[in-house]
Amino acid sequence: MEVSRIRALRGPNLWSRHTAIEAVVTCAGDEADLDKMPGFVTRLRARFPEIKPLRPLGHKDPITVAHALEAIALGLQAAAGCPVAFGQTTATPEQNVFQIVFQYTEEPVGRRALELAENLCQAALDDTPFDVKQALSELRELDEDVRLGPSTGSIVDAAVARGIPYRRLTEGSLVQFGWGSKQKRIQAAETSGTSAIAEAIAQDKDLTKMLLQAAGVPVPQGHVARDQDEAWEIATRIGLPVVVKPRDGNQGKGVAVNIETREQLNKAFDVASTISSDVIIEQYIPGHDFRMLVIGNQLVAAARRDPPSVIGDGQHSIAQLVETVNLDPLRGDGHATALTKIRLDEIALATLANQGLNAQSIPEKGQRILLRNNANLSTGGSATDVTDEVHPELAARMVTAAQMVGLDIAGVDLVAETVIKPMEEQRAGIVEINAAPGLRMHLSPSFGKARPVGEAIISTMFAEGDNARIPVVAVTGTNGKTTTVRLTAHLLKTSGKRVGMTNSDGVYIEHRCIDTGDCSGPRSARNVLMHPDVDAAVFETARGGILREGLGFDKCDVAVVTNLGVGDHLGMNFINTIDHLALVKRVIVQNVAPNGTAVLNASDPMVLKMADACPGSVTLFSIDRLNPALNTHRAQGKRVVYIDGDHVVAAEGGREHRIALKSIPLTRNGTITFQNENAMASIAAAWALGLDWQTITTGVSTFVNDAQTAPGRFNVFDYRGATVVADYGHNPDAIQALIQAVETIPAKRRMVVISGAGDRRDEDIVRQTEILGEVFDQAILYQDQCQRGREDGEVLALLQKGLQNVSRTKDIVEIRGEFLAIDTALAKLQPGDLCLILIDQVQEALDHIALRVAQG
Repeated sequence: MEVSRIRALRGPNLWSRHTAIEAVVTCAGDEADLDKMPGFVTRLRARFPEIKPLRPLGHKDPITVAHALEAIALGLQAAAGCPVAFGQTTATPEQNVFQIVFQYTEEPVGRRALELAENLCQAALDDTPFDVKQALSELRELDEDVRLGPSTGSIVDAAVARGIPYRRLTEGSLVQFGWGSKQKRIQAAETSGTSAIAEAIAQDKDLTKMLLQAAGVPVPQGHVARDQDEAWEIATRIGLPVVVKPRDGNQGKGVAVNIETREQLNKAFDVASTISSDVIIEQYIPGHDFRMLVIGNQLVAAARRDPPSVIGDGQHSIAQLVETVNLDPLRGDGHATALTKIRLDEIALATLANQGLNAQSIPEKGQRILLRNNANLSTGGSATDVTDEVHPELAARMVTAAQMVGLDIAGVDLVAETVIKPMEEQRAGIVEINAAPGLRMHLSPSFGKARPVGEAIISTMFAEGDNARIPVVAVTGTNGKTTTVRLTAHLLKTSGKRVGMTNSDGVYIEHRCIDTGDCSGPRSARNVLMHPDVDAAVFETARGGILREGLGFDKCDVAVVTNLGVGDHLGMNFINTIDHLALVKRVIVQNVAPNGTAVLNASDPMVLKMADACPGSVTLFSIDRLNPALNTHRAQGKRVVYIDGDHVVAAEGGREHRIALKSIPLTRNGTITFQNENAMASIAAAWALGLDWQTITTGVSTFVNDAQTAPGRFNVFDYRGATVVADYGHNPDAIQALIQAVETIPAKRRMVVISGAGDRRDEDIVRQTEILGEVFDQAILYQDQCQRGREDGEVLALLQKGLQNVSRTKDIVEIRGEFLAIDTALAKLQPGDLCLILIDQVQEALDHIALRVAQG
């Protein structure tokens, strides 16, 4: 068994909509048929009894070690508490080589699960031990370390329920909700609307009290002390007992309450001063500790917090009792669990000493031993929900306090006898206000009802019905993707939107290029969706990115499939046939939003079949107005776009809108068939997005197909009376379409400059010159800089092979270097000639041609 090419599919992909780990597994000998390996499954189940059945219902082909590996990787995650369900094992065209894919919720956990599954599989093969308990413990700990904590997780869950997309920006709790210009961010329970000034005020407990006093909100009297002597002077002046706490602190760190003696105060002061140079000494208000959660202008949750304690049994020491309590699976070391483990630290020991006890004391049966006087969950306390009991006037005071500080989300710490009375009717006071408050006491209280605080936060961030999405168009196909992307982006810009665009040339925010190279993958798409100046996005979505990582978005509003033809990039990544390629390209159609649209080329049978996979509506386009599928679609009252004479027609039922081809410069008066198709696809996409026809008509008429607007896409130059066409065509379908276009341009003599991409199949490289050789008089073959795994001269030999039996091309020249080949061709041109240059280094080659044209 050999595991290779492990990939994390971080978005919707060929297999499912789930995030997943994909790997290639090579089975040796009998590993390809477990029926030939008696005892393997028995040994496997002895080590991991929870593994699911290896043979799916109705599966008749041999079950392999690869199937076992996939089942174990999924099963280990599930047994560790991860919510995963999807897994699949598929044979590849190569004998005894399989692809496995299984869902993950956290990528590091999924990757580690695969490693452990491989170890477990090998242990079953070799009949050696495997500690499955240790493996599950490791996965649980890893999952707890990397997953979102309960506060952030509750907000993310609420966003997902609303259909709001999210992206985790760090390994911590910084999360982006929404796309582009509609995005907002949170970090734990802080939002992008949380004021930094308000947070600083909340951090300064003395300043907070001053502001609350100014608003008439009761607070305990207190002052800042800079040393122990000043602290004792303040304590005796305001009256014992007192509370000692750091001026700048959180989570109850360094807080000591009910201090009655100078010795206790000195110890508490020393602890608090390690956190802040300024220590507050304030009145101790007897009563219960309540956490009141204010979101926006409402009190949405309230909990009574009880300090950590243990109950004696007459047999065990306090230290042993604490250890037993901490075994509760709800208690953890951090904030990922509902409760936190109790710590026997300096404050806990001091609290015990006040009760005449120490860690080794054995309390009587039933005796309750306090381990802290403050009741923060982060120090081991528990919480009881009291939201429904809060008096309206008390709730209003909590909102006033939060607004006085300026926080949109605030945890208000109230000490009071009860919450069923107003503050003025009892001895009560607000002792602290917290920015980024922990939510877990409200999400999973120790006692009482859980509160939907995540939903409340999302409701304050996004208005009802707002899913924080911008329009997203995804474009795929064999040819025409980049031009369709550029034209669609231009139409959206014409409508007044700021557009982000990715294609095989780069990443663009409006007209500014922020990245170069082939940017048709998911990472570039995600970068655009992160940009705050983007109102709409158009993505070229290539086969490679889908296979490598999945889509860069969960759903799109419009999916455009231009064509498949005979395909491209076949023979790579187990995609060997046009049917396999169609499954990959179909992924964007499968992930159209329910209210979105797939724009499909009805003239391509493989593309037309994708209509059945679309969750939304379908618009068909075709250069043939008599296309049967197109006319059936229209007869059903659905949208179609087609060519009728010298017009593009967009029709729905009995309604039509016509745009003259002569007003679409891209099509050169309708003479370039493949540009007609690209224009129709873009028009259909804009129509699906709700653009008005005046905007669409203006947009297509102002899109100029030059080397600046659409580099490498049928760029035409005039050179000394000859016509030069530069294009990035690099597969047989593209070459055939280019020939149809250049044949509409009169020429005395025709010349072609061509190389071949080394990562294509031999037959695809040969076929290109077979097609060209019937149309062009001369051919200049060049070897480009990157041979993509080919030996020196290998591509040139394949190009020569394609010209061996052609009827027209007899004058053939071989050149090493793209620019030298271009110069050689230009030197041969006479007025009235036509030269098609199939460029490789797109921008560099276009710049070189433009320079030669300028020089004359």
